[in-house]
Amino acid sequence: MKRFLLKKVLSKKLTFLFVAALICLTSTAAFLFANADFSGEWKLNEQKSELGQYGRMAARTINITSQPDAISFERNVTAQNGEERTVTEKLSFDGKETESAPFGTAKKKSTAKWTDDGQTLNVNSVITFDRNGETMEIKVAEAYKLIDNGQGLSIESNSTSSFGTNTMKLVYDKVK
Repeated sequence: MKRFLLKKVLSKKLTFLFVAALICLTSTAAFLFANADFSGEWKLNEQKSELGQYGRMAARTINITSQPDAISFERNVTAQNGEERTVTEKLSFDGKETESAPFGTAKKKSTAKWTDDGQTLNVNSVITFDRNGETMEIKVAEAYKLIDNGQGLSIESNSTSSFGTNTMKLVYDKVK
């Protein structure tokens, strides 16, 4: 009888320890594999950036709002004519293409996808616009990643069009 009670007590303790360990492991895994949070206000750090030939068109500040299923960008840019503008864009993480209007009559179609570790957001876009009556297309691949313990944001951008290819590495410092 004592042996039976001892086995029962040990069985309960082992079950408790197993459940506790399982909870710890799953909560740790959820923490480790959570998507990076880019939320905040970011200011371009030109000294750390590699602007390329179209760097003058890079957003000087970006306000980002992250949600579990989407991300929103509010970019403050300077147009070719020197005019300051705010461009907004919201991308979903469900694989569906979203459309925005980055400038003039241009249309931008984008998809966003997290890397498996949730630390890099890859955004692929196609921008179409008319130039002198001819439709032009620019394909852009961007990789968003937190750097400097979350105090910096790196955006690596590669674009291809009839104008050629362009690569930029934009580095933003967190303002708030």
